[in-house]
Amino acid sequence: MNCTWPQGDQQMLKYHDEEWGTPVHDDKKHFEFLVLDCFQAGLSWKTILHRRKHFKKAFANFDVKKVAKFDDVKALELMQNEGIIRNKLKITGTIKNAKAFIEIQKEFGSFNAYIWQFVNHKTIINKHKTSSDIPANSKESDAMSIALKKRGFTFVGSTICYAYMQAAGIVNDHLITCERYKKV
Repeated sequence: MNCTWPQGDQQMLKYHDEEWGTPVHDDKKHFEFLVLDCFQAGLSWKTILHRRKHFKKAFANFDVKKVAKFDDVKALELMQNEGIIRNKLKITGTIKNAKAFIEIQKEFGSFNAYIWQFVNHKTIINKHKTSSDIPANSKESDAMSIALKKRGFTFVGSTICYAYMQAAGIVNDHLITCERYKKV
């Protein structure tokens, strides 16, 4: 029995089966998940996932250096893009986050080296039996949220950080009955 959250949606199932919970060590993929999770704030993951290709195009194939150079004109252009979530704060926040992401890369050599320190560079493996057992945050996501905010990030509350940790395989929240549980 797999995790129940994909609810039979083909894109959600593919994402669950191929990506969710798989440890990420590539900065480009980290940035992609941060962008998508930023836009998820207050919305469902399904809404974001079904617009992923539009986000990829709108945000320069998730090239952090290009996104960091986006200006007010580009932000206004993105506000007209019907393929993404047209939220000015999230759009400008993503540009701000790109700049902060690059500063972390400069300081730590990579964003990956920085972000994995919150779990001592090892995936937290939970043992959830039902979806209702899965928390919305953790002490690690609390610490990550505080640290990222201090470094200038926005839309990185503890719940968003926890969702990001799940996506990036920093935490394994596949149900113990899920075939992916032991694979990731």
